[in-house]
Amino acid sequence: MPPTVDLAYERHGLADGPTIMLLGALGSARSMWRPQISGLSDAHDVIAVDLRGHGESPESVGTSTVAAIAGDVAALLDRLDVDSAHLVGLSLGGAVAQELAVTHPDLVRTLTLLCTSARFGDPEPWVDRAQTVRVDGTASIAESVVERWFTAVFAQRNPALVERMRAMVAATSDEGYAACCEALAGFDSRADLGSINAPTLVIGAADDQAVPLEHQRVLADGIPDARLQILDYAAHLASYEQRSVVSTAIAEHVADH
Repeated sequence: MPPTVDLAYERHGLADGPTIMLLGALGSARSMWRPQISGLSDAHDVIAVDLRGHGESPESVGTSTVAAIAGDVAALLDRLDVDSAHLVGLSLGGAVAQELAVTHPDLVRTLTLLCTSARFGDPEPWVDRAQTVRVDGTASIAESVVERWFTAVFAQRNPALVERMRAMVAATSDEGYAACCEALAGFDSRADLGSINAPTLVIGAADDQAVPLEHQRVLADGIPDARLQILDYAAHLASYEQRSVVSTAIAEHVADH
């Protein structure tokens, strides 16, 4: 087993409430979950995580894989004495959540998969992006990344938020970002979806250009009894653009199981 990384996190809410763990997008820190921390912590134990090489979490040694990142999360749950959690993952975080549901099903009460995929396209563009970031830094791609996170209307109305998100991506470790690009390049859970037994809610965004709706339909079709919810007026970071709808959907899914 590859060595795990001690992940940074923050914890809010009810100590004896259902535990919800939030796993974020490539290039994000745990602050991307502010709307859900606010919306869920009144009735839940909410843990927001920085994945390896992101936010305050250290980089890994050597090549990263989604399986290795999932190992970090499993180790964190063990460190926090959490027997199982309701996992919520967006994009990269959704891949990690799928991996945990396949390889550590005892740790997963429910899955909420947001704007994510069983396979994020051909590996070459991810390898190329990793190389770009190693040469030019995450700041060189931050603007183009965040352009796909929000619809144009939302971005025009919320310039301060857009700038904060650009700064968050730019502050991500170059090597941490690049290694996670390579992890996504090698990720393909399609053959394993049928083995997931955690109750699953898949949420897609109608205007998501980063991970279009056909990816969420593959997840919903492949995971037994999964439910698909499509959000209008949202792009890749639907957790911000449709914050109330997303938080309510997560809370209802947790309450149902």
